[in-house]
Amino acid sequence: MNTTGRWTTAVVGTALLLGCVSQPAASHSADSERVLVFSKTAGFRHDSIPEGVAAVRELGASGGFTVDATEDAAAFTPRNLRRYDAVVFLSTTGDVLDPAGQRAFEGYIRGGGGYVGIHAAADTEYDWAFYGGLVGAWFQSHPAIQPATVLVEDRAHPSTSGLSRTWNRTDEWYNYRSNPRDRVHVLASLDESSYSGGTMNGDHPIAWCQNYQGGRAFYTGFGHTKESYADPAFRSHLLGGIRYAIGDARADCRPENGYRPLFDGTADSLGNWKQAGPGSFALSDDGTLTSAGGMGMLWYTASGFSSYSLKLDWRMAGPSGDDNSGVFVGFPPSDDPWSAVNNGYEIQIDATDVPEKTTGSVYGFRSADLNKRDRALNPPGEWNTYEIRVEGERLHVFLNGVKINDFTNTDPARSLRDGHVGIQNHGADDQVSFRDIRIKELPAKGD
Repeated sequence: MNTTGRWTTAVVGTALLLGCVSQPAASHSADSERVLVFSKTAGFRHDSIPEGVAAVRELGASGGFTVDATEDAAAFTPRNLRRYDAVVFLSTTGDVLDPAGQRAFEGYIRGGGGYVGIHAAADTEYDWAFYGGLVGAWFQSHPAIQPATVLVEDRAHPSTSGLSRTWNRTDEWYNYRSNPRDRVHVLASLDESSYSGGTMNGDHPIAWCQNYQGGRAFYTGFGHTKESYADPAFRSHLLGGIRYAIGDARADCRPENGYRPLFDGTADSLGNWKQAGPGSFALSDDGTLTSAGGMGMLWYTASGFSSYSLKLDWRMAGPSGDDNSGVFVGFPPSDDPWSAVNNGYEIQIDATDVPEKTTGSVYGFRSADLNKRDRALNPPGEWNTYEIRVEGERLHVFLNGVKINDFTNTDPARSLRDGHVGIQNHGADDQVSFRDIRIKELPAKGD
């Protein structure tokens, strides 16, 4: 939304370490991230480890981070680990760290470090409770290597944003001792009907992320085969996981359960949506809605909501970051987009406007915490996730899992307690895309 026309009336490196990494600790800037690949095995050894190390090196060379590799557990000291933005456990197996190394790694994670676990990283350190929580779930068994269908559940996370909603690939598919869904944010799962030997009763997470005791953690069950590391889709998946772990890309990695789709990427799911005003949204083959023309709004007509958590993924076309859109909440049903402006609230998408009218703001009413917003925001061309939580007359805004706004309605002419939701198409030059609009209704709560 902008300040023109009728809308103003609403005030609305790569080095191979043959032994211990023993260089002195060093600080590093945001453009010199460093990753340690650790591939020690005390059990089964995957013959794909060399291909995995080489792939991470190549990803670092193209992605702008330096890669060191070791199989020496003596690298796990507080001083040495401070050199790294993330540590990759590449198909490690068995007990690979002594108590001192475990303590050093725990301190590293609690101090904000990043962890990436690949495949047999889940077959590691069964007697170390901290590590079990960090990896998310331990390995139990696996059937023969075979093709399977992967269901991509989160298409905003950098590890999965480039994937289709389904991904057919061949690998060794782990069954896990527990289902991590209640503890982690599931990125992808397996369709157990598409292969033989799945034992997780139809709910089979295979890749996930989480915020863990101060650090960032990403795990993928892919990566058993040598061929995996030459597969562009898997390499993109792995690169996105590393970028999240080193803090180069933001994502909402809180557990997400109990949501139902309002728009799931299919034309059928648009049956309960209606365009109000000029312009439109175009639906692409990958399940993305992109704004065109305007100013108007696509709104959900089937029902209003009173107490809820609304989540959706959005992306500016870029590269300038001056595209404009927003998410409206709390407005009555109407084919006039001005009804939303005059009776509801807009959560803005436009990172270049003034504070009370920029990304994360309640447009015209309350600025986001701009320091938190700037740290949480991904740049144009990359996906972001909003959670807009309405409880009574109170509205919370989360960007990529970070709370950036807290607003309470005191205007008797407006109410958040019962209203519809919609997404804005702003103008011919503003291209903003949306994916996976979902909602979880919450118990009624006072202000």
